[in-house]
Amino acid sequence: MSKRIDFLPYGQQTIDDDDIEAVVAILRSPFLTTGPTIKQFEETVADYAGTKYAVAFSNGTAALHGACYAAGITEGDEVITTPITFAASANCARYLGADIVFADIDKDTYNIDPTDVARKITSRTKAIIPVDFTGQPCDIEAIMQLAKDHRLVVIEDGAHAFGAEYRGKKIGSQADMTMFSFHPVKPVTTAEGGAIVTNDENYYKKLLLFRSHGITQTPYAAEQGEWYYEMLELGFNYRMTDVQAALGISQMKKLDDFMDRRRALAATYTELLSNVNGVKIPYQVEHSSSGWHLYSIQLDEAIIGKSRKQVFEEMRAANIGVHVHYIPVYWFPYYERLGYQRGLCPVAEKWYEQALTLPLFPKMQDEDVQNVVDQLKYIIS
Repeated sequence: MSKRIDFLPYGQQTIDDDDIEAVVAILRSPFLTTGPTIKQFEETVADYAGTKYAVAFSNGTAALHGACYAAGITEGDEVITTPITFAASANCARYLGADIVFADIDKDTYNIDPTDVARKITSRTKAIIPVDFTGQPCDIEAIMQLAKDHRLVVIEDGAHAFGAEYRGKKIGSQADMTMFSFHPVKPVTTAEGGAIVTNDENYYKKLLLFRSHGITQTPYAAEQGEWYYEMLELGFNYRMTDVQAALGISQMKKLDDFMDRRRALAATYTELLSNVNGVKIPYQVEHSSSGWHLYSIQLDEAIIGKSRKQVFEEMRAANIGVHVHYIPVYWFPYYERLGYQRGLCPVAEKWYEQALTLPLFPKMQDEDVQNVVDQLKYIIS
């Protein structure tokens, strides 16, 4: 079977003339950063997620770092998260000196398993960071109950799930804080960027402080003069620019359309792959509506007679940008040096050994999906 002429990536932004015009308008305005457009974007995100507050950050990792700070995570605390995620989900708590406890994943949803989370809660546990892997919401109801029982903070990593729903509610309104990412491959993009949404005013104020050097106006500063400000905490420069925010506002107008297209493409994949021997399609729980950031299948090497690596390389050689999401976080050398060993989360490790991500993004055409499936069938048959 001949390869594609053009390379099909696993994910890609969708930018139109309206997005470009929105950015150009900011470039011609007085404020490129620290201007009013950031607040407008935050209000748009909060309104969509159904929360009182949103705080925009320079990227999703910075947003997670801010959430951990707002939650009061510090050295000596333990934070529970999943190993099947991007490293930032764990790193954000390490930045503040916390120890990471990895809980295994559910064998069907590939999200963090609440029963394993419960087993790993100790007197040192401060927070849980569940991840809505591939866009499918985690079992946030069970996780919030555990948090209530043990007085823990829940920071939901919704990087994949902006636009997804759990039991009829948009992701973002159930956890104490939820992070969204606006990287180009995510549901909407600001080029780089992230946000934390919350209903807690105390968290909101801490997040605002943290993202801007810990500097703010205080009653005392106001008495000194308009030039005066005070640094209350050791914060960071994690601010989003007005240029990014303008792009985000324009993109938000299309989010529901993007979701519809992702779901349609995923449904086509499922239909075409449902009876392919040796391929396991992703399972979806009935009470959730996935954002379908990723379409990840599992390959049974014993049935197809090839390794995942062989399939990966042959698909790439055919100009189809398959990927693997993710390497278990504790397999990385940094975490190995901290004492983490392989075998810690057996379900997650088995998932990783068999996983393959197929291209999925709104600009894809129906014939692109058919081409991906045809090429996969050809390679494994």
